[in-house]
Amino acid sequence: MSKTNHINRIPRAKGIDMAAFYSPKECARKAKHIVFSAENERIIEEFLTILGMKDRFAEHEVPIPNKLVMFGPPGTGKTLTASYVADRLNLPLVLVRLDAIIHSHLGETSTNVRKLFEYARVNPCVLFLDEFDAIARTRESNDEVKEMARVVNTLLQCLDEFEGDSICIAATNLETQLDHAIWRRFDTKKNYAMPDVQSRQLYINKLVGQFEHQANVKHYMCQRLEGCSFADVEQIILKAKRKAIITSSPLHEQLISDAYDEYMPRLLGT
Repeated sequence: MSKTNHINRIPRAKGIDMAAFYSPKECARKAKHIVFSAENERIIEEFLTILGMKDRFAEHEVPIPNKLVMFGPPGTGKTLTASYVADRLNLPLVLVRLDAIIHSHLGETSTNVRKLFEYARVNPCVLFLDEFDAIARTRESNDEVKEMARVVNTLLQCLDEFEGDSICIAATNLETQLDHAIWRRFDTKKNYAMPDVQSRQLYINKLVGQFEHQANVKHYMCQRLEGCSFADVEQIILKAKRKAIITSSPLHEQLISDAYDEYMPRLLGT
């Protein structure tokens, strides 16, 4: 995590920063292996293209999108997308720490949310709200209805007033639990799924890179890792690489199989 100072210090709560700060260079390293589905690549490239044409859109009095929500299973690339956008826009990534902003005292959570959005207003950045459902959960079915309604109302106001050079990105694994009014505030939405064969092959190629490997081992990986998320695929291949380095051998099927068994990925539906 970068120690670079931003224009203003990230607000604090409970004695800790409410967000982690990552420079565009750090984001580029994190996102270098990202793989998008064809539809998500189209959406993100259009989003970035529009941001690069602000003057044109202003001429036509057409507002540009500055809010993006991503939803889907864990490990499918949502956090990497936030890093990718920050890198492409040459903006720092401000990753909100929900454990810091959610407070047991009445009203404190709402105050913390407002402070973060105020920070983003003054400091151009990609404000990334991961596990978004924790503060944007529907007001209809929450046990703490009054406090949650206050937080959601504050969040709605912040999203409505969000302008300037910053981008707000939210991610959730529980999109059906988001409040409908919050959902409508996002002008761009991306649905993430487990990687298909083509995406898995591309990601495996990127992860293996120039690392020595036996012929056909990539084909074996693609079959063996079916049902795994991108995060699972990465961890299993890294584990197999470590085994290969220890034994001074190229990547081969047994190393992948052993790494898979040791990592024990939790596949959806199993």
